[in-house]
Amino acid sequence: MSATGSEAYPLPQPTTFTRPFWEACQNRQLGVAVCRNCGHRFMPGAPNCPQCWSGDPDFQSVSGRGEVVSFAVYRRTYHPAIPAPYVVALVQLEEGPRMISNIVECAPEAVAIGIRVEVCFQSEAGFLLPRFVPVGTGSTDPSISSPART
Repeated sequence: MSATGSEAYPLPQPTTFTRPFWEACQNRQLGVAVCRNCGHRFMPGAPNCPQCWSGDPDFQSVSGRGEVVSFAVYRRTYHPAIPAPYVVALVQLEEGPRMISNIVECAPEAVAIGIRVEVCFQSEAGFLLPRFVPVGTGSTDPSISSPART
């Protein structure tokens, strides 16, 4: 989904609560907010836990593996830097939270509810964005990298 025209790719604007997520992505790690009080994992980061309302959030790395629970194939270009077709999916992470991202390195017609995916990181204007590939496919695109394994 790299920019093809002269229009700049629209990049995230981190906030106090989303900054840990975006910083982790720049290190090829996927992370979620976690409540120090009840252990609930959630996205996006927020000042309070959505489960127990504690005001003591932390941040935790997760595996980056999950399953597609919903998706849409966009066949129209809405931004010049993001050419169609592309897939926007709701991914249920193994650790619980759901996140919206793109499925890449896969024909849109091959995406289905229930497919297993894993995070990869794709550079847009030098900023690493988390995207997902079907498990076992790996990436052939040099701008896409797998997460750092520890």
